[in-house]
Amino acid sequence: MNRQTLGYALLLIAALLAPMVVYPVLIMKVLCYAMFACAFNLLLGYTGLLSFGHAAFFGTAAYVAGHALKVWGWPTELGLLAGMLASAALGWLIGSLAIRRQGIYFAMITLALAQMVYFYFLQADFTGGENGLQGVPRGTLIGVIDLSNDHNLYYVVLGIFVFAFWLIYRTIHSPFGQILKAIRENEPRAISLGYDVAKYKLLAFVLSAGLAGLAGATKLLVFRFATLSDAYWQTSGEVVLMTLLGGLGTVLGPVVGAGVIITLQDELSDKVGSMVTVIMGIIFVVCVLAFRRGIIGEAAALVRRFSGKAPQQ
Repeated sequence: MNRQTLGYALLLIAALLAPMVVYPVLIMKVLCYAMFACAFNLLLGYTGLLSFGHAAFFGTAAYVAGHALKVWGWPTELGLLAGMLASAALGWLIGSLAIRRQGIYFAMITLALAQMVYFYFLQADFTGGENGLQGVPRGTLIGVIDLSNDHNLYYVVLGIFVFAFWLIYRTIHSPFGQILKAIRENEPRAISLGYDVAKYKLLAFVLSAGLAGLAGATKLLVFRFATLSDAYWQTSGEVVLMTLLGGLGTVLGPVVGAGVIITLQDELSDKVGSMVTVIMGIIFVVCVLAFRRGIIGEAAALVRRFSGKAPQQ
């Protein structure tokens, strides 16, 4: 067993034991946003596409899964799957339009389309408008495990996160992932080598949207409601901050960034109120100016400096 595998195994053991010392709902919230940030990092960190509209996929899955569970009475597994597939479909639609442009134009198109989705949710009847979709039942897993128990739900959420993390890890270390990195580094050269860059960009966008949707549907299951804030542009900004703070283009960076931001929000919201947004903005500025590689990136740089070799991130 190499050091990287051992490290992941120790992290998994720590996650399994975490509910014994930390409030399970807080950890589940961190895991949901960590999944969201990892999905976003797949697009920005490994493909080089900056989306300012990823909250649309997060919120869409929450609303679709909530409606399926509450109104249609679907099993929990099918509700989560419906939310993820709805986000993937929306990702295909938005991605098909957005990948026609690059850079800031790509980012602005995703933001504009995401705001259209937000205003649709504001007016739609099934979302509850400003009141949100409330009272969503958690149900049971495979008809046996009662998910109304926070500890039972925690291990289900952890399992979903591990699956999503593994899928992203396998993707970025596959030939497909290497092509995505080539597109990020030098798109004209990737085109000259014969790769259909538009197809690979769209596939990455759809995969990222689907996993972001899985995160949104899982968050719905944890809190039993979906609100407009799930699809608001500020949520898109938060996931950008989580990714940059943890380390753009690193495997564990988004997880660390999500943990830091969610914990700070939880600890500071009661103490400073709305000023927590200002504090998040200051953290973003400091991160960009002082340590642009993020927490994991800077840690990796320190290891390289003292060991003389580059560790796997």
